[in-house]
Amino acid sequence: MPWHAEYYPAAMKHLPAVVRTKAIEIANALLDQGYDEGKAIRIAVAKAKAWAAAHPGIDFQSDFPTGDSDADP
Repeated sequence: MPWHAEYYPAAMKHLPAVVRTKAIEIANALLDQGYDEGKAIRIAVAKAKAWAAAHPGIDFQSDFPTGDSDADP
């Protein structure tokens, strides 16, 4: 069964929402390619964390992407 925002593996429980959403997307794609659930979860979490690290607007401490710090509030 594909995962979504309300139903996802326990291993993704502590990820920030934006990173978890990416992990769910990756995991579902891996399942479609025939990976077993355990391996899909492990790969997806690692890839989602790498994706977040490569995108400076992603804040691991927050559930929301950070904005431009020079912008007016």
